[in-house]
Amino acid sequence: MKVLLSGPGAFGIKHLDGIKKIDGVEVVSLVGRTLDKTQAVADQYGIKHVSTDLAKALEETAAEAVILCTPTQQHASESIQCMKAGKHVQVEIPLADSWAEAEAVMKTQQETGLVCMVGHTRRFNPSHQWVHKRVESGELNVQQMDVQTYFFRRKNINAKGEPRSWTDHLLWHHAAHTVDLFAYQANSPVVAANVLQGPVHEELGIALDMSIQMKAANGAICTLSLSFNNDGPLGTFFRYICDNGTYIARYDDLVNGKEEPIDVSKVDVSMNGIELQDRDFFAAIKEGREPISSVANVLPCYKVLHDLEQQLSHHS
Repeated sequence: MKVLLSGPGAFGIKHLDGIKKIDGVEVVSLVGRTLDKTQAVADQYGIKHVSTDLAKALEETAAEAVILCTPTQQHASESIQCMKAGKHVQVEIPLADSWAEAEAVMKTQQETGLVCMVGHTRRFNPSHQWVHKRVESGELNVQQMDVQTYFFRRKNINAKGEPRSWTDHLLWHHAAHTVDLFAYQANSPVVAANVLQGPVHEELGIALDMSIQMKAANGAICTLSLSFNNDGPLGTFFRYICDNGTYIARYDDLVNGKEEPIDVSKVDVSMNGIELQDRDFFAAIKEGREPISSVANVLPCYKVLHDLEQQLSHHS
C-alpha cells in the first residue's frame, strides 16, 4: 500500500517510525511546509518524493492513502481535499476545531465511502485497550474517570521543543482525547458536560487552564483537568474507578489502585499506540471495514466539544 504523509513534525515522525514496523506499506511522498526540513526527514526515511504542495503531491504520486499530521486548523479541509482526490485518510487528532467542519468531513466520508479515521490514539494504547476489553466482556464497569492532562506550554513550542507555527488548543485538541475515551470506555454516550476555564494568556490568546465534567447516559462520570501551566510531570494520567477495581494508566503503563503493575504487553501486537493506530487504518482499507476510530465513531466527541465551546463563549 502506497501512503503519502503530510506534516513531518514531531507526530509525523512517530507515524514514520510506526509504519517502518508494518509490512506491505510504503511511504511514497512526504509533504511539509519547508522544503529543506522535509527533504532531510525524507532522506532519513528513504522517501523518494518530497513536496510543499499537498494538491501537487496527490497528483504526482500513486498514493492510495494519506496520513495528515498538519496543524489543527488544516485538518478538516485537507481531509476533505484528500477524500475528494479519491484517497483514504487518517487525520491526526483533532478532526476539526469546529462542529461545522467536523460535520463537513463526515458528509464527505459518507459521499465517497472512503476510509476516514481520526488519530484518537487512546483507543489503541494497550493500557486503555486492557480496560476496554474487560468492559466489553462485562468484567468491569467504569463508574468514574479522573483525568489530568498537563503540559508546560507558556511558549508556543511543539512536542520536540521546536517553535510552532500555530497555537495548540486545550479544548479542541487535548480534551478531545478524553471526551472520546470516556464515552468509549463507559460504553455509553455523553449526555451532560460542563466547562470552566482560567484566564486567557496575553501572548498565546488561549486559556492555559481548564476543567471539564461529564456524565454518560449509564451514569458514569468523568472529571478532566487540563493545563499548559504545569511544570512537571507532563502528559495525561487516567484513573479508572470501576465497580471491580481501580486502574491508573500513564501512557502505555497500567497499574492498579495499589500501584501494582499490570502486564499489558500481550494485549496487542505492539506497545506503540501510533503503530497500532496505523495498523488499524491499513487493515480497514484492505478489509473494506470501518476503523476503530472512524470519523463516524468519534464524531459525537466533537459535538460535546462544540457544546462546551458554546458554554465558554456564553460565560465570557
